[in-house]
Amino acid sequence: MIAPPEILRVSHKRNACDGATDIAGGATLGHPRVFLEIDESGYVDCGYCDRRFVLIGGPADGANQAKLHDHGDGAGL
Repeated sequence: MIAPPEILRVSHKRNACDGATDIAGGATLGHPRVFLEIDESGYVDCGYCDRRFVLIGGPADGANQAKLHDHGDGAGL
C-alpha cells in the first residue's frame, strides 16, 4: 500500500470534497462535489481524487497512513 496523495486533518465527521478546494478558479478544475462521512475508522477517502480526510483525535490520527486500506464513502464507493 502507498500513502494517499493528500491528507487533510479535519474536525468534523461530515466533509465536502470537490477536488479543487485550493485551486484558483475553483471546482471547474476538480470533480463534482461529494459529501463524505467519517465512520468509526476515523478516516474516509474521496472516490474521485483520493484525498484522505482524517478526523482529528480519531483512531487514524497519527497512524501510518500508508498502512491503512482505502476507505471510501460516496462517488460510487
